[in-house]
Amino acid sequence: MSASRPSPTSKERTQHSVNQQRRIVIQNKHGEKLVGILHDTGSKELVIICHGLQSSKERIPVVTLAAALEKEGISAFRFDFAGNGESEGSFRYGNYRREADDLRAVVEHFRGESLAIPAIVGHSKGGNVVVLYASKYKDIHAVVNISGRFDLTRGIEGRLGKDFLRRIKQDGFIDVKNKRGKFEYRVSEESLMDRLTTDTREACLSVDQNCRVLTIHGSMDKVVPVEDAFEFNKFIPNHKLYVIDGANHYYTSHLEELASIVLDFIKKDLRQGRDSSSFHSRL
Repeated sequence: MSASRPSPTSKERTQHSVNQQRRIVIQNKHGEKLVGILHDTGSKELVIICHGLQSSKERIPVVTLAAALEKEGISAFRFDFAGNGESEGSFRYGNYRREADDLRAVVEHFRGESLAIPAIVGHSKGGNVVVLYASKYKDIHAVVNISGRFDLTRGIEGRLGKDFLRRIKQDGFIDVKNKRGKFEYRVSEESLMDRLTTDTREACLSVDQNCRVLTIHGSMDKVVPVEDAFEFNKFIPNHKLYVIDGANHYYTSHLEELASIVLDFIKKDLRQGRDSSSFHSRL
């Protein structure tokens, strides 16, 4: 006699019927349409995930983190900043503050749908964006900065070449090409100055004491040196640092470990929020 498969619990049946992914379009304050994928579990909480420079919502580790949150029953939204992926607008090299404003449009959209936003997560440049957002708007309780760059004056020469300041002031722009010599994007003087005048230290110091920030970085990151993670740790008031040994910038061999660390941090914040709500409801 063969053993019968256990029947799914009511929670599992509900989870299976509710979980879905759908495309959402949100307009930013410049009238550009931002395109994203909502991993909808039916939860009242939604975590927003931001990609890095010249990347998209379809790249790792963004997709991995959204799937991990969904599996845990937490809704997630991954989207393309303006000028990236499917979203409208022109790609800009700097654009940190403007991308923080894109994130603001996304947060306000979902709050309008009566969803709580307990955490925002960003990878690489997206890590800088979520820290900037927290410093400006002060309405998020948990922020995850994955491989963000603290010193924005670094990493430019590798993309723009030597003597980039003189050349961009002379010509007004620099065209960036890939290793095969194919044109990728144009960097204007304005967009370069946007990057160079974005003060990460000041943003870190401006993050509210009650906002929990987690910085995660790979010890073998060749794009953004792990030393930058320790700088975030110096200046953000309520901060935790986790260095993943052997991980590169994209966590290609450490995605499971990365997702586990992010989930533990976010779930702790969710538990604290729910306990607080329960306490206030009894008053």
